[in-house]
Amino acid sequence: MTHPTRRAFLSGGVALASVTAFPAFALTEQQASNLVSTMVEEINGVIASGMSEASMYREFERIFRKYGDIRVIAANALGVDGRRASDRQKKAFTDAFTGYISRKYGKRFREFIGGRLDVQSVRAIRRGYDVRSIAYLRGTDPFEVSFHVSDNNRFYNLFIEGVDMLLTERTEIGAMLDKRRGDIDAMIADLRTSG
Repeated sequence: MTHPTRRAFLSGGVALASVTAFPAFALTEQQASNLVSTMVEEINGVIASGMSEASMYREFERIFRKYGDIRVIAANALGVDGRRASDRQKKAFTDAFTGYISRKYGKRFREFIGGRLDVQSVRAIRRGYDVRSIAYLRGTDPFEVSFHVSDNNRFYNLFIEGVDMLLTERTEIGAMLDKRRGDIDAMIADLRTSG
């Protein structure tokens, strides 16, 4: 059995963990910390469940939809191309992107079996809180994972040793669009089966 490398984990990301919710009032440091801990427990529950791969991906998508600021994450991933997208295309992209990112990062979460994520510190940032954690994965040295939780009670970004999930996804979506000569509908159709 091979263990995931740090590079594989970093490149694949933990992005499903880019998602979380609280009631509709200003977030506190403790709530931001609890939010990350609760989300990780739920993800670990899916990993340890023994369910099929397809069922796991459906559960990861449910978690992403439950906790994520999906519109913000998807809009960031689409970037400047969102300006020329119709409302229909934006909605279709958000739906397709949600499934895509759930499958993409769900594959990496399976490698997290037997690992853990410990919250280390919480600090205020311009748009909510930065919850810094240490990830302990089998077969690799511990590394930092930082979750950004917004004041609107959602998890909206993730950094793994400084690697920005939103920036990474924007670059990948941009490359997909370039390959399809800017055809947003073609890129959306491909997203539905990618990840």
